[in-house]
Amino acid sequence: MSDTLVLNADGIPISFLPLSVIDWQESIRYMVLDKADVVYWYEDWLVRSERWETAVPSVIMLKEYMKPKKTVRFSKGNIFLRDTFTCLYCEKTLSKKDCTLDHVLPVSKGGKTSFENCVTACGPCNANKGNNYKIKPKYKPYKPDFYELVNKRKQLPFNVRQPCWLEFI
Repeated sequence: MSDTLVLNADGIPISFLPLSVIDWQESIRYMVLDKADVVYWYEDWLVRSERWETAVPSVIMLKEYMKPKKTVRFSKGNIFLRDTFTCLYCEKTLSKKDCTLDHVLPVSKGGKTSFENCVTACGPCNANKGNNYKIKPKYKPYKPDFYELVNKRKQLPFNVRQPCWLEFI
């Protein structure tokens, strides 16, 4: 309940990878510095100083448009998202905590840590494959583009602190 959703000046979240949220103190700074307008407030939450009182923003919209980043950085989370949390060896759907990162060509054999050499694997498949580069995933790994990852992220549930956030996601 302590986060604030940040929308760009066009009314769309700045980021879906991860969802653009800031802590409530930062949202009040944006408000006081006149960098954002408050769209929704937390209903029963007031903060006070000696001379001032305000409700805490739940959703803010920036006054100046911030150009969104369109590059995809390499991360385990983005690999798991690209592969839709599915083991690319046995094709079992996994929870986030059950996903492991596997190098198709092991690092010990000269493999790089990149989108083109890493896949999502379940623990048993990853252990079974081990250092063997002859076992191949069902699909060839690739570098996803930004919009593909955003569309896949939108299909997954978001940790929504307030029902009003759903209006913008």
